[in-house]
Amino acid sequence: MIQNPQIFLASSSPRRQELLQQMGVSFKVIPQFAAEQHDLKETPEAFVARLALEKATDGLLRLTNQQTPVLGADTAVILDGTILGKPEDREQAIEMLLRLSEQSHQVLTAVAVKNEYRTEQILSSTEVLFSKLNRKMCENYWHSGEPVDKAGSYGIQGKGALFVRTLNGSYSGVMGLPIYETSLLLNKFGICLL
Repeated sequence: MIQNPQIFLASSSPRRQELLQQMGVSFKVIPQFAAEQHDLKETPEAFVARLALEKATDGLLRLTNQQTPVLGADTAVILDGTILGKPEDREQAIEMLLRLSEQSHQVLTAVAVKNEYRTEQILSSTEVLFSKLNRKMCENYWHSGEPVDKAGSYGIQGKGALFVRTLNGSYSGVMGLPIYETSLLLNKFGICLL
């Protein structure tokens, strides 16, 4: 167990934990309970930014010592201006994947870092183009278990990468934590990674 982490991570996402480890950041996970409700008046950018900040704020409020920064993040898949969230069931996942077939979509990941002294946020935007998918491919992918808890019903770090023809932006941002942008935020809190 890490005695003095550089940050607290307000997320149970294994992908975000893996990316922080890749960056060389020492961290402890703290639970967060921010409700992920989309206000229809919000743009997708405002939605992910608000959720990332709510997660960081919620995490910070759970700490007695609020000097160590708390990182919150949120990712959304956007197709034609519509947010594609996590699928509720098999049929919804397959329908989402078929909608993404041969389409360019946007993946937004907002990151917020907060302690008692300051708050910093950043937004990563990546364009992803899918190949042509058919129902059988989508059904097989559903049976892999990957789509269950993923925005847009796919994970680029797994078999979902088989669907991606091109990507313009941050691969790690599509995974859920843009490494470059996150390092910029952490630098502002005195955490220099190189």
